[in-house]
Amino acid sequence: MSGRARLAVCAAVATLSAAGALLPLVNPITWVFEAAVLLALVSGVGAAARRVPLAGPLTIGVQALAAVLLMTLLFARNEAVLGLLPGPDALAEFGRLLQDGVRDVGRYAIPAPVTPGIRLLLVLGVLVIGLAVDALAVTYRSAAPAGLPLLALYSVAAGLSQSGAGWPLFLIAAAGYLLLLLAEGRDRLSQWGRVFGGPGGGADRPPGGGRGFTAGTGVPASAPVRTGRRIGAMALGLAVVVPAVLPSLGSGLLGTSGNGTGPGGGGTISAVNPLVSLQDSLNQPEDKEVLNYRTTASDTRDLYLRIVALDQFDGTTWKPSERTVTDVPEQLPRPPGLSSAVDLNRINTSISTAGWYAQNWLPLPYPASRVDISGRWRFEPQGRTLVGDRGQNTHGLQYQVESLQVRPTSGQLAAAPAPPAGLLREYTKVPHSLPPVVRSTARRVTRGAPTTYAKAVKLQDWFALNGGFSYNTDVRAGSGSDAIARFLRQKQGFCVHFSFSMAAMARTLGIPARVAVGFTPGTRQPDGTTSVGLKDAHAWPELYFQGIGWTRFEPTPSRGSIPDYAYPATPGTADPGSPSPGHSRPAAPSEGPSADPSCGPGTQRSGSGSGSECLTPPARNEGVRPPQDGSSPWAAAAIALAALLLLLLPVAPLLWRLRMRAGRLAAAGPDGDWAAGTLAAWQELQDTSWDFGILPDESLTPRKAASRIIRLGELQPEPAAAARRVAAAVEQVLYAPQPQPVSGLATEVQQVRAGLRDAAPRGVRLRAQLAPRSAARLRWAWSARWTAWQLRCRSSRPVTSVRRAATALRPGRQRA
Repeated sequence: MSGRARLAVCAAVATLSAAGALLPLVNPITWVFEAAVLLALVSGVGAAARRVPLAGPLTIGVQALAAVLLMTLLFARNEAVLGLLPGPDALAEFGRLLQDGVRDVGRYAIPAPVTPGIRLLLVLGVLVIGLAVDALAVTYRSAAPAGLPLLALYSVAAGLSQSGAGWPLFLIAAAGYLLLLLAEGRDRLSQWGRVFGGPGGGADRPPGGGRGFTAGTGVPASAPVRTGRRIGAMALGLAVVVPAVLPSLGSGLLGTSGNGTGPGGGGTISAVNPLVSLQDSLNQPEDKEVLNYRTTASDTRDLYLRIVALDQFDGTTWKPSERTVTDVPEQLPRPPGLSSAVDLNRINTSISTAGWYAQNWLPLPYPASRVDISGRWRFEPQGRTLVGDRGQNTHGLQYQVESLQVRPTSGQLAAAPAPPAGLLREYTKVPHSLPPVVRSTARRVTRGAPTTYAKAVKLQDWFALNGGFSYNTDVRAGSGSDAIARFLRQKQGFCVHFSFSMAAMARTLGIPARVAVGFTPGTRQPDGTTSVGLKDAHAWPELYFQGIGWTRFEPTPSRGSIPDYAYPATPGTADPGSPSPGHSRPAAPSEGPSADPSCGPGTQRSGSGSGSECLTPPARNEGVRPPQDGSSPWAAAAIALAALLLLLLPVAPLLWRLRMRAGRLAAAGPDGDWAAGTLAAWQELQDTSWDFGILPDESLTPRKAASRIIRLGELQPEPAAAARRVAAAVEQVLYAPQPQPVSGLATEVQQVRAGLRDAAPRGVRLRAQLAPRSAARLRWAWSARWTAWQLRCRSSRPVTSVRRAATALRPGRQRA
């Protein structure tokens, strides 16, 4: 295997090694086999183009064209011209798949399903990186810069992964890059040996030189290879060790995560942001089971499994405060603010988590009074949550929880006294950056409500029932100080939008509020257990009432259940805070999934509950808009022209060769200058021989050059005689004092060409026809023009046309 072929193989292996970091992101991993096949084909096209040889830019262009055709065959075969050529329909299909892929990446949690859009992004990304690595490392012989696209591919994968790409995948990617560097070093050293030492062992071989040795020294060339290996091993070791001792960031709330506390008997818990993880969980195509529980509660509608409380609001988002954690006590303290006058019911729940579910916050019914669990868990008193210490997570756990079902009445909530001043001050903070529309909307919605409880119920009902809001998990969570204002204006979102907005509006009214994140009660199973899946992930607001404590409300339409205390004490109550009379709580727990699908975008729900319908609102008169298909005729024409140019690139050498042959033979005809025509015929004979593998040697006389062509081309007597006649005519022009014109040279050259074709193997004939070697003169001509242009830019001395022509026509040398 040649040096460049070995480099091409190593470049493809390095790309696939770096692409291995993408494997944990999606499931299944069948896409990587498609990417490997396409990458191998593109690398093979590059190897063939370099053997022609083609110029570096042309080689890259041919590889890019091959990549486009292969991607079209794989992803847009039905829309392509002849199933292969990318026409306007195929390009439109690519655009649609790219849009779907970008949307799916932001929609699904890891591991995401391999949708057609995600599959296109993965294969296209690997192919583009592979093309860049091949161009740098093989075409331009610079393996070190090829690490940059490899690093980009690995970094994207590691950044998207919730727990990082992992050290095994890092080692594989690093090993692929080191293999590429070593292959380039070996190729360079082998070139040094051939140049200085020669391939043979003749008298001209320097002492101690030759292949595998440094010229003139006798030092084995493997010494630099060993040094390169040591440097590579040291760099790899540093890359593994240094990140291990640096601090790292945790992952999402509902995904895998590392340590959330400090070691020892104290420590703090850090803030996490649940927005992306929670939305991804809700958008999973498969509702995978997160946990399963069995409980003594007769009614599980209020058995929300709470993970963490978000109590810090900065105007942009909600997040948990950084608080001190302690050892888990035998008996958890009584919930703050809960008086003995409130009805309580103690229940016991046995919970089992799935083996794939690993995050460091423990799902618990609220408020828990006792937790029987093994492992390194810590207790945060303010939020009444358990968090894992030193890598402890929820992977495959079984634990028992004793908790309280707090059942206040609407009267108790309405009569709740003012909370303590410290608590009121901490949990009613709103930043100055909060848009004024949030406060003004809260006051408008709760106008006339006499009590804090009445205001809370009015806020809940405005979101859940009569405010015109719809549930939609495709809406982005949003960020910035105007995210809540935008949600209030658009009136579409999922539980994060509803809970965040209600809690913020409650704070502007002086009601202590925070946001809880966890799971709704789940779905009852035939065996008496209850299954909680990814689509049960939820966020809800908790408002504080003195004497009751932190109290759950449910503003998200079609999700969860509105608690009993959010209803009026009697049907005839005229309390302004009472819910609308048309709303009633279901009498029995639902036996179906708790995450009912809601109306899609552009529709509204007529009421609530299982009997509601999705209605399309009347269309607004927004004027007549022209149809928009995402493209214009000019754009389509430009794309078609670009595709045509790409298709012409591979046949450019063939077309140039045909043009040169026709021009030279015409010059050798009876109508042209006979001396110039004779030299043109000789040039065409040499290039024809070059096309069939006989490289011209300018050191030979025309007669010896013709003999060499006859011998290497194995010409028959008639073509051999024709070659000698052309050589004799050239000698007449070059050396005779009074040269005599010779006619019929064009026919003689055609006869030699036919003789070379008849004697050549089939593969040589095809290459001479489709990829002629003499087309390298085209590259030399463009190189000479580029050099001349650079010289003109640097100085005023122009390059003469004679020098340019001599440079363009220089062939290489080859032994006879």
